[in-house]
Amino acid sequence: MSGILDSVNQRTQLVGQNRLELLTFKLNRRQRYGINVFKVKEVLQCPRLTAMPNLHPLVKGVAHIRGQTVSVIDMSLATGGRPIDDLENCFVIISEFNRTVQAFLVSSVERIINMNWEAILPPPDGAGKSNYLTAVTEIDDELVEILDVEKILDEISPIKAQVSEALVEEAAEAQKNAEVVKRVLVADDSSVARKQVQRAVEAIGYECVLVKDGKEAIDLLKEMAKEGSIYDQLALIISDIEMPEMDGYTLTAEIRGHADLKDLHVILHTSLSGVFNQAMVERVGANAFIPKFNPDELGAAVLAECQK
Repeated sequence: MSGILDSVNQRTQLVGQNRLELLTFKLNRRQRYGINVFKVKEVLQCPRLTAMPNLHPLVKGVAHIRGQTVSVIDMSLATGGRPIDDLENCFVIISEFNRTVQAFLVSSVERIINMNWEAILPPPDGAGKSNYLTAVTEIDDELVEILDVEKILDEISPIKAQVSEALVEEAAEAQKNAEVVKRVLVADDSSVARKQVQRAVEAIGYECVLVKDGKEAIDLLKEMAKEGSIYDQLALIISDIEMPEMDGYTLTAEIRGHADLKDLHVILHTSLSGVFNQAMVERVGANAFIPKFNPDELGAAVLAECQK
């Protein structure tokens, strides 16, 4: 366990190679789950929790960690299971999503596993729309579920997804006398994130084409390119970074390496943060990197890229 705790923040060398490292954990059941190490700040034995009035039912309490007050979310309860009660023997995974820090209460933390995104697959069709999965994989002949953390966080504290009236007016003015292609391809494995992006982009007058991962995106782009100039069909691409089968960095590199796609504008839009992302944006040739989720910031970036 100490090896996991000590190494969780030292794993940046795999970004951009279509590889990831999963931190595996369990809740109240035998099922094993995974979270990308890049979203993990640290792992701790569950600290003392303080109950506060009017907390969301999924929030076990708050903890003071590294001088910061952090909400601790019961991941078992959040995914439809029994609450985790044995706090003395549990752990919290401190994570950063969408510019906020939160802690996930889990029963046990196991190990870090180096994997290729090609081995991370979309959830099976029979999983239904109400599941909390973005992907699944197999480790040691056992199914590992990768949770849609953005969906869980949105249920606890919904993100404002509406763009401002000022930006809507700016977009209308910018497009008034310009002949612009008004379709945007959005690639994201989280259903919540896709809807957030769609609302923001459609509010400024663009139509969205939605796909669930980088492989689906590149396959669609190649098919569209066969039908005619891609630049007459799409204004730009907004892509998440973490996705099953092909991540956003690899998608961008594939686009830049394809003769019929190489000049497409690509905005990488992700809940990941950190300076290594900025370096990778330049390395793979993306046009912009925007942390999730600020609708005006995303909308303004779409307008700026479309006017270049």
